[in-house]
Amino acid sequence: MERLLSIVLAGGEGQRLYPLTRRRSKPAVPFGGKYRIIDFTLSNCINSGIRRIYVLTQYRSGSLNVHIQEAWGISSSGLEEYIYCVPAQQKVGVDWYRGTADAVRQNLDLFSRKNLDYVLILSGDHVYKMDYRQMLNYHVNKKADFTLSAIRVKREQAASNFGVLEVDADYRLIGFEEKPLYPKSIPGDPEYALASMGIYLFNVGTLLKLMDAEGDDFGKEIIPRMIETGGTYVYDYEKENKIQDFVAQVIDGKRENILVDRTRDSSYWKDVGSIDSYYETSMDLVGVDPSFNLYGLRWPFRTYQRQLPPSKFIIGGLAQDSIVSEGCIISGGIARHSILFPNVVIERDAFVESTIIFDDVVIEPLCRIRKAIIDKESVIKAGTSLGYDREADTKRGCTISDTGIVVVPRNSRIEPV
Repeated sequence: MERLLSIVLAGGEGQRLYPLTRRRSKPAVPFGGKYRIIDFTLSNCINSGIRRIYVLTQYRSGSLNVHIQEAWGISSSGLEEYIYCVPAQQKVGVDWYRGTADAVRQNLDLFSRKNLDYVLILSGDHVYKMDYRQMLNYHVNKKADFTLSAIRVKREQAASNFGVLEVDADYRLIGFEEKPLYPKSIPGDPEYALASMGIYLFNVGTLLKLMDAEGDDFGKEIIPRMIETGGTYVYDYEKENKIQDFVAQVIDGKRENILVDRTRDSSYWKDVGSIDSYYETSMDLVGVDPSFNLYGLRWPFRTYQRQLPPSKFIIGGLAQDSIVSEGCIISGGIARHSILFPNVVIERDAFVESTIIFDDVVIEPLCRIRKAIIDKESVIKAGTSLGYDREADTKRGCTISDTGIVVVPRNSRIEPV
């Protein structure tokens, strides 16, 4: 990977994730008990041997900058290993980033003078496992100028939701439509379409030529233009990306690390761009055999580690089918099918179900909470019910999603009605 550089687009405002994005950018939103969303893209890079990474930031980037500084300090200029945050700087004219392609255009100086063959452009707000080396090998074998990764989705799901790629039998790109009503199917598989994942691999020369032309967005303007060249191919994520991993299992009373083919992990990809998709993806982590597994040994996810004591369960406190991070105290309460970030306290006779609780939240006695997301440093006062009365929750200042997920903003004090 010594001739490849990665650019992570992490400037997303994340309006559909509000109020989780009131103080932070979309890639900085906490996820999975102890991570930020961007940790999954950065972990994929490091696990793939990519150690030259620029993270392009824009909206509410303070939290993200601090996180990357604390969690991702791999920089060694002598070895050309680094993860640098690059804020929007109006390098070209007086505009901030007008789109994904414009963000790259305004930062051509980061790579145009380097000895590179390839540039990998990634999004910082998706959850997935991917070995980018497999995509690079595919790109080289196809003798491609530009390769983009796509995920298979049901055609009815793709309609009006995704940019859909049309390919020939050799997976050469021959058509592209942005959120079409009637998506084109995959050759030989009429029920499925190929949806763009926002993962782009360019030959450096090709990218530099594209940046000379007009167009601010890869999806709307750059991809359609590349169809005409004939050198653009689609990487079928589900078909091509395979990650084998060790998973700990207990066999005959002994813990053993078993090498398994995590096919589901290798084809799992979610854009957590809305409250409902964020919640659904989070719940995919919980359970005996989750569809997305955080516990593999070959493909670890890295993040900032707070210095906190182990969690404890006292006075009959209980957690069932839940993820519980360090520093939590469950004191006579119950958490079921939930995700607890560090330093959460659940007090006597409180019941929490199907809920995501961010760092440093206190749930006081006799609370009843279901299908909620509670942001950092909030206190749910004794006897409060959340997720049972939509009108009451709205009056408290909570946001209610389309499917009824109650979102408590950061640093809230929620009282009984």
